[in-house]
Amino acid sequence: MLIYTIRRLLISVPTLLFIALAIFLLLELAPGDPVASMPLTIPPEVRQLMREALGLGEPLHIRFWKWLVQFLWVEPQVFIDWLTTTSGLAGVLPDTNFYVSCGSGDLGACDPRILSWQFRSPVMDIVLQRIPQTLWVVGTAYAVAIVIAIPVGVYSAYRQYSWFDNAGTFVTMVGFSVPPFFSGVLVIVIFSVQLNWFPSIYDTTHQVEDWDSFVYQLRQMVMPVMVLALQITSQISRFMRASMLDNLNLDYVRTARAKGLTENSVVLVHVLRNSMIPVVTVIALGIPQIFGGAIITEQVFKVNGIGQMLIGAIEANDIPTVQTLTFIFAVLIVLFNLIADVLYGILDPRIRYE
Repeated sequence: MLIYTIRRLLISVPTLLFIALAIFLLLELAPGDPVASMPLTIPPEVRQLMREALGLGEPLHIRFWKWLVQFLWVEPQVFIDWLTTTSGLAGVLPDTNFYVSCGSGDLGACDPRILSWQFRSPVMDIVLQRIPQTLWVVGTAYAVAIVIAIPVGVYSAYRQYSWFDNAGTFVTMVGFSVPPFFSGVLVIVIFSVQLNWFPSIYDTTHQVEDWDSFVYQLRQMVMPVMVLALQITSQISRFMRASMLDNLNLDYVRTARAKGLTENSVVLVHVLRNSMIPVVTVIALGIPQIFGGAIITEQVFKVNGIGQMLIGAIEANDIPTVQTLTFIFAVLIVLFNLIADVLYGILDPRIRYE
């Protein structure tokens, strides 16, 4: 298993480099100019100087190499320094530094960080500021969806064509069919406008300090979590049900029952463990979405998270932010794909990685 994991990590390096190159070239081909939104009174020569200050006057390969160095070398140094400082350990973001601090023996200018053209600050600092909001909403919705989806999928398969299975099929079809921008607006109209139970806008500046503030945090999380959990539960429960149905009629299940094992032991130990193997892929590959944010849902409920940050960067033609966030999502997908493959060997003893 260890050798397989190391081999997969080594293969991931050229894969991620190719993905980084593809992202970089696609954004270069995208239309738009970062200085196009500035006043027309700015002379053309000043605009050119501004473009060069943003690093757009250099050749493509130089800019791509600089971005790789910034992402893979400069930003990890900043993150390590943040973790080792008192402010980092306290969970407080350090003061914004545009350059990595140089030692006394270093010569020349320090390496600059990846700067957002829209916010005029390091991209990773903005990510660290916004990711708690995304984890609060999307992470909670994902956890709730897993807790609900697996039991629902198991019981629906065990009681196939029962009223519970039919009701679960109807709800999951609704969850699949209704897009978040419709269901989000619908729950706002019902629960916020008509019933006045929950706030319609998520207050990202709210801090939990006592019991009342904690209750308010839960109230403002209910609707976005409800919308996201419905969609995620629909997907995972259908996979769980289909996988359980594939295993319930196999020979090893009949053998286990013939040996006198209880029905709970047969279903919850033998069948469930084998049925979880394909479901693990769905769950593992969905975890990067937690860090990527729910783009549509965050827009509907005004959650100032990573998804909204990505949309704002695309609208503002903020190429460094879009490029960095997209590559972070790619790294997370490759990483959790590897984790899913490793979990296969844990769930199924027949799988051996040589």
